[in-house]
Amino acid sequence: MTETEGGRLTASGITGHPEAQRRGLPGLKETPHHVNLGRSQRHQAPAERARSRFCFPPEAFAQRPGVPRGRGAVVAAGAAVAAQGSGSQHHVESAQEPILLNYLPLERDSWDSILAKQRGLYSQFLREMIIQPGIAKANMGVSREDVTFEDHPLNPNPDSRWNTYFKDNEVLLQIDKDVRRLCPDISFFQRATEYPCLLILDPQNEFETLRKRVEQTTLKSQTVARNRSGVTNMSSPHKNNAPSALNEYEVLPNGCEAHWEVVERILFIYAKLNPGIAYVQGMNEIVGPLYYTFATDPNSEWKEHAEADTFFCFTNLMAEIRDNFIKSLDDSQCGITYKMEKVYSTLKEKDVELYLKLQEQSIKPQFFAFRWLTLLLSQEFLLPDVIRIWDSLFADGNRFDFLLLVCCAMLILIREQLLKGDFTVNMRLLQDYPISDVCKILQKAKELQDSK
Repeated sequence: MTETEGGRLTASGITGHPEAQRRGLPGLKETPHHVNLGRSQRHQAPAERARSRFCFPPEAFAQRPGVPRGRGAVVAAGAAVAAQGSGSQHHVESAQEPILLNYLPLERDSWDSILAKQRGLYSQFLREMIIQPGIAKANMGVSREDVTFEDHPLNPNPDSRWNTYFKDNEVLLQIDKDVRRLCPDISFFQRATEYPCLLILDPQNEFETLRKRVEQTTLKSQTVARNRSGVTNMSSPHKNNAPSALNEYEVLPNGCEAHWEVVERILFIYAKLNPGIAYVQGMNEIVGPLYYTFATDPNSEWKEHAEADTFFCFTNLMAEIRDNFIKSLDDSQCGITYKMEKVYSTLKEKDVELYLKLQEQSIKPQFFAFRWLTLLLSQEFLLPDVIRIWDSLFADGNRFDFLLLVCCAMLILIREQLLKGDFTVNMRLLQDYPISDVCKILQKAKELQDSK
C-alpha cells in the first residue's frame, strides 16, 4: 500500500496510526487501515452555515435540475411509503436514511415492530458489553475469587476475562481519542444530548462506565519524568500539553452525556461485536454524520433513539465499505487500491488530457483518493455538505460506483488549475479541495454518469 510516517498524509502516501494494532478478519493476518487524516482547515464557512440543519424540503431538490438521485430520490421512496398510508410527511422524511441503509423496509406497517425490536436489542448489547462487565470490574478485588491461579491480571490466555478487559481498553482509548476531536468545525458533538442513555446513567447501577474506564486507564498509564533538579513531573501520554482549545472535547459533569460520548459507545459496541476488524481510525468520521442526522431530527422519537438507530445504520453501512479498511484486501477487486485505480481509469475515459497531466507529474491516486474513498469524502467538506453528498450516494443503486464518479467530477472541475500547476501546487489542491459547492460537484458527477 503506502508508506507510513507519523500518522499523516505526506507526498509519499497516506499513513495510518503509528501505534495501530495488527488486526484482521477471521482467517486474515493483515492490518486494517487506520485512517488518521486531519480535517482541512480551509473550510471556515459562516457560522450560520456550520450550524445549519441538513433537513431540506422535497421541493428544494425537485427544482434543482441535474442534481443526481439524492434527497429527491429519497423523497420518492418516502412518497411510495406515504402512498401506503404512513401518516405525516414529516415522519416519512425522518425515515429516509434508515430506508436507504436497509434499516427499515418501504412497508410502513412493519416499522414500529422493527424499531422496537432493534432498539431493544441495542439495549441488550449495552447490558452485556458495558454494564455487566462494568459491574464485574467494579467488584474485582472485593473477593479473592476474582484473582485465581487460572485467571489473573497477568494471564496471557486469550479466554481470560482480564486479558479481554485490557485489550478492550486499548480499543476504547483509541476510540476516545478520536471521538473527542470529531467534526471540530461545529460545536454539536461537544454539547450535551437531550436524551442521555438512562441505562448508563441509572444511579442504582454501580458499575464502571466507559468514562470511568478511560479516566482510570489514562491515570494508570501516566508517565513520570524526573528532571535534573529532582522535581517529578506527571504527564499523560494521551494529553497534548500544547495550550490549544481545539485539542479534545471535555467530559461533561456527572448526569450529563455529550454527543461524542454517545458516538464513543456506538463504536465500542461495534468493535466488541466485530472483533475481526474491531475499531479502525476513520470509522468515527463515518458514524459522525449518521448520528448527527438522527440526533438533530425534528421528530423527538428519532432524537430519543438516535444512539440505537445510528448503530444499526452504521453497521449496515460498514458491511458495504469495510473492505476499504482491510489491508489484506487492498489489491483484490473489492479493495481500496482497485477503487483508487478505478478513479484514474474513469478520469482517463472522461478527460484524457487531465489524466496524462497527473501521470506526468507522478501524482498517484493514493495521495488523495485514499482519504476521499475510505472516508466517503467526510473530511473534504462541512458536515451539512457531507450529508448532502451521502444522500446522493445512498440513494443511488450503484452507490459506490457513483462515489467514483463524484471523485472524478472533483478532479475535472479543477482541471484548469491542475493543468497549469506543478506537482506541489496540484498536491495542495487535491489535499485541500478548493470547491465547496457540492451541488455543482454532484451535478457534474451525474453528467458523467449519464454520458456512459
